Amino acid sequence: MKIPFVEPVMCLSVFALTLNSPLTTQYVYRRIWEETGNYSIALESNTSECAMNKSSPIFAFQEEVQKKVSLFNLQMDISGLIPGLVSTFVFLSHSDHGGRKFPLILSSVGALANSAWLCLLSYFALPIQLLIASTFIGALFGNYTTLLGASFAYIVDQCKEKKQRTIRIAIIDFLFGVVSGLTGLSSGYFIRGLGFVWSFLIVTVALSVNLIYILFFLEDSMKESSSQNISVSWTEAFKNLFNRTYMLFKNASGAQRSLCGLLLFTMITYFFVTIGVSPIFVLYELDSPLCWDEVLIGYGSALGSVTFFTSFLGIWLFSYCMEDIHMAFIGTFTTMVGMAMTAFARTTLMMFLVRLPFLFTVMPLSVLRSMISKVVRSTEQGTMFACLAFLETLGGITAVSTFNGIYSATVAWYKGFVFLLSAVLLLIPAISLCVVRYVSRNAGSYVLLIQEESSEDTSDR
Repeated sequence: MKIPFVEPVMCLSVFALTLNSPLTTQYVYRRIWEETGNYSIALESNTSECAMNKSSPIFAFQEEVQKKVSLFNLQMDISGLIPGLVSTFVFLSHSDHGGRKFPLILSSVGALANSAWLCLLSYFALPIQLLIASTFIGALFGNYTTLLGASFAYIVDQCKEKKQRTIRIAIIDFLFGVVSGLTGLSSGYFIRGLGFVWSFLIVTVALSVNLIYILFFLEDSMKESSSQNISVSWTEAFKNLFNRTYMLFKNASGAQRSLCGLLLFTMITYFFVTIGVSPIFVLYELDSPLCWDEVLIGYGSALGSVTFFTSFLGIWLFSYCMEDIHMAFIGTFTTMVGMAMTAFARTTLMMFLVRLPFLFTVMPLSVLRSMISKVVRSTEQGTMFACLAFLETLGGITAVSTFNGIYSATVAWYKGFVFLLSAVLLLIPAISLCVVRYVSRNAGSYVLLIQEESSEDTSDR
């Protein structure tokens, strides 16, 4: 018996991603720390190897380690850029005809292979440069944006009403927050109690269970898998993918094309800033004057994940009294305040308090995804989410690479500069939302027509 729910896939994937991300960052940090000098870090230590006195020899050493870790992260991100872009676009576009399970399976296989490789890397203490190769190979199978795009397209296939679609997408973000919060809270204890090898093994087991569920238990939301496309050559199929994307915008009216383009631009610019600055939080917390250990970093990660829960509550409550675009405004401006406050956080208490303005950070992403899905037909959802995932992959990797480079260049003279820059950059999606508000009034009748046609297509299916 097949199960028509993609939520278990999301929960297991989020658990693996949330645990794997700080594990990898701290593993790389420890390896580079030990390879750069004669200092060592004890896993069982309750304090961070960190100096707050600028005259201390360790202070200059830790600044050098911060730069090297940022640059290494930059190299890893760049290595997965091109294969991640191509695989995400191809797999998600193909899902309109080949089914949503296809990209879910491939992205899960890539994540599982990468996690298994991390186990071997940490167990045998292999050169960390091999992480760059594994990132490249894993990206050939897609990445987390591939899985997210396929999951959201899966949900859109099942939802007929626009409000139901917004709430269902918000539920995914809510589950994302609960799982990532609990995982983040315990990640420091995983490292301290089990070490890196066993922690990476737990991630591998979770991804194995996830792949088994997708292969044998998950029902495909696309009932009519097109058998006619089996005989089509790869060259012709690849050409059809780009043609469907071109026709998606060509067949739209001027107002609808402008609205769709503006929504994509708004979401990607917001995504660029929030995703790009996210990995910097761990490095910022490891360095002086905070000098957090792995347990405090886990607490910080858990508090940061609360934003998925509060964003879900915000969407659920605000949807009764305001339009989607107003919710996106609230999330953008509160995130802007949080970024500015983080730049001046110098104590542990302050670093915990700056999480408060981030309570609605995820809300604009959920709302904008829902708004984008409402301006295209049901038969174009996969192609649209492929475009979105393609842009998210390009924007995400470029953003992480850019912000790592900026942090590496500015950490010596002002560590909080990258957060101030993020606050300023968030003005771009805020202004874009104002333009969306104006254009959406002119495209309103077309959007209603699309929603009616989509409901009819879903009913026929």
